[in-house]
Amino acid sequence: MKGQRSQRVNSEMQKELAAIIAGPLKNKEPELKGLISVTGADVAPDLKTAKIYVSVLAKNAEETKETFRILRENAGFLRHELARVMRMRTVPELSIIEDGSMAYGAHMDKLLEELEQK
Repeated sequence: MKGQRSQRVNSEMQKELAAIIAGPLKNKEPELKGLISVTGADVAPDLKTAKIYVSVLAKNAEETKETFRILRENAGFLRHELARVMRMRTVPELSIIEDGSMAYGAHMDKLLEELEQK
């Protein structure tokens, strides 16, 4: 069971990263395509590393792949921007992990619509 402090850090990091991706990173990298959602953050207890779960809903698989490439390349930029807004002694090293929950949800919605039409 996670402690209350680590839950607060996880949720705050998730919220701040979503804002950074939507603002400064989109301005820096206009090639970012699709709907990008930070679905979760899992910061290690020693605050050295963090797994950031991101879901991208794009037109096709190629755009999704390109968006994740850009996000992973800009992990240092995200960490730098995070250091400016969060008051932490050390800002963790970020690992961007693909979370397919949005794509899975869209797929399930499509299947349910098809069943409804029959």
